[in-house]
Amino acid sequence: MLLYRTKDSVMLSYGSVVQAIADDWDALINHENLAAYLPTLVSEGPQQQHFVKSNTNEERLAPIGNQEVWAAGVTYYRSRSARIEESQDAGGGTFYDRVYTAERPELFFKAAPWRVRGPGALIRTRRDARWSVPEPELALCVNSRGTIVGYTIGNDVSSRDIEGENPLYLPQAKCYDGSCALGPALFVSEDPLAPGTGIELRVTRGGAIAFQGSTTVSEMRRSPQELVEFLYREMSFPHGCILLTGTGVIPPDEFTLESGDAVDITIPPIGTLSNVVE
Repeated sequence: MLLYRTKDSVMLSYGSVVQAIADDWDALINHENLAAYLPTLVSEGPQQQHFVKSNTNEERLAPIGNQEVWAAGVTYYRSRSARIEESQDAGGGTFYDRVYTAERPELFFKAAPWRVRGPGALIRTRRDARWSVPEPELALCVNSRGTIVGYTIGNDVSSRDIEGENPLYLPQAKCYDGSCALGPALFVSEDPLAPGTGIELRVTRGGAIAFQGSTTVSEMRRSPQELVEFLYREMSFPHGCILLTGTGVIPPDEFTLESGDAVDITIPPIGTLSNVVE
């Protein structure tokens, strides 16, 4: 089942049915048993099937209401290696090696909901950064009780030169307007995604592919539930939260995002999150 958020309602895509089911995103995702509840909302009669068939991103908003966005770092070996390399001159290289093998994960605040961009919206790079990259990530939708209720796609746009200069600059490298995109939908399932689920990134520049790469969920060192458990240990989320689970796809050091780049991230069965750099 897929939930799409629009300006006026929440749309449910279930089998051949596409219909409006709610107008309160926060209340819906915090339902006691969302996966079992959604099929009961399907009604007979003509449905608004044009919504999905037309594939118009303009109709869709990011699948987020009043949820904070948090993120986990160094959950893939490739991410560990890249962050060691970028921070060696600053003396922070061993930090990332140690957190990769530690019991406690790296968790950090990424975005308030109003800083999040939806499908088709413009994302940004910092004007004071020289080396900016997209980070394709599986994103967990977690309700107020700490239960994973669904999955979406996240783009954790990051300034690698700022983070590499000093690990204490992480908030500035990660948190700024337009640095997080989510969408295009929330995939609701009682079951976790299969380990072989792919995460694919493609960056197109001037009609040609500037970079592409892929990984799978199985490459994550930590399970989604483990990350949620640590995040919820000493913090409450009255509306729930979105948790990005880290990236295993990192462009080469000579790559940096440029204005006009088209960034596409695909995770079946969620879909493709498409954004253009401002």
